[in-house]
Amino acid sequence: MAAAAGLLGAGRLSARRRGEPGRAAGEGAAAGAPPPPRPTYVDGAFEAFAAAEFAEGGMMTVAGFGSLLSQTSSRSTFPDLRNFRTGKLSGWRRVFAHTAPIFFERGIARAATGEIASLSCEPDPDAEIVVTLFEVPCTPESVASFVEREHEFNFAAVEVLEAGPLPLRSPAVLCTRWNDADYRAERCSAEGEYEARYGRWGVEKIWRDDVLPCRVYLRHCVLAARGLGGEELASFLDGTYLADRETTVREHLAGDPTIMEEEPPAALVGRYSG
Repeated sequence: MAAAAGLLGAGRLSARRRGEPGRAAGEGAAAGAPPPPRPTYVDGAFEAFAAAEFAEGGMMTVAGFGSLLSQTSSRSTFPDLRNFRTGKLSGWRRVFAHTAPIFFERGIARAATGEIASLSCEPDPDAEIVVTLFEVPCTPESVASFVEREHEFNFAAVEVLEAGPLPLRSPAVLCTRWNDADYRAERCSAEGEYEARYGRWGVEKIWRDDVLPCRVYLRHCVLAARGLGGEELASFLDGTYLADRETTVREHLAGDPTIMEEEPPAALVGRYSG
């Protein structure tokens, strides 16, 4: 893994409204179309994370929206996390629109049916979702490990409305949708890197609009949201979309309720059980 500096590139995402497939970063806008709103991206240098507005006391805040809705999963990924709680994030929605190699590695991807997708967040000015928040050590080593685990994502610094009688807005790091061209150029420029991460699984394109959620992962996320409470569960079911940007998770589960019966393999019971 390279040094943390330069890993968190300032990519761009187009805002996408429900039902409009939109464009990934690096693709041209339609003639005459107004420029999409631009989220504030963390720039390449690690010092951006260490700055006072991102880190306090050597810690930075992470916003969780999928498996990190589970405190158990969060602690398995970030054993040194502190102050696990919930908050509300405006202007972003969850979408199952990219291929995750870890699902192939763990034997839970269903390539034949296209049920291989994981979650990312993408801009939507009309959306609001419930996320989890927690602090983790803000060091070059911890940031490098974070980027390595979430290798295919772009990263944004976002303002989250924390729960409480006197809500405070605090910036948090969010894993966001990227695009294949920039990902290959910025994270997989070394010879053989893309093949080692994706090519060996037959994945030629990561960010897609024609994939379905990985069943075991989706069940895990639903159980995690349910464990947080009714508002959090409703946010996940109604504020999370399939790659078509039309179908909500609630609608998807209504169409195939057997997904919630999809037990994880024995080796993953603790990690994918909400």
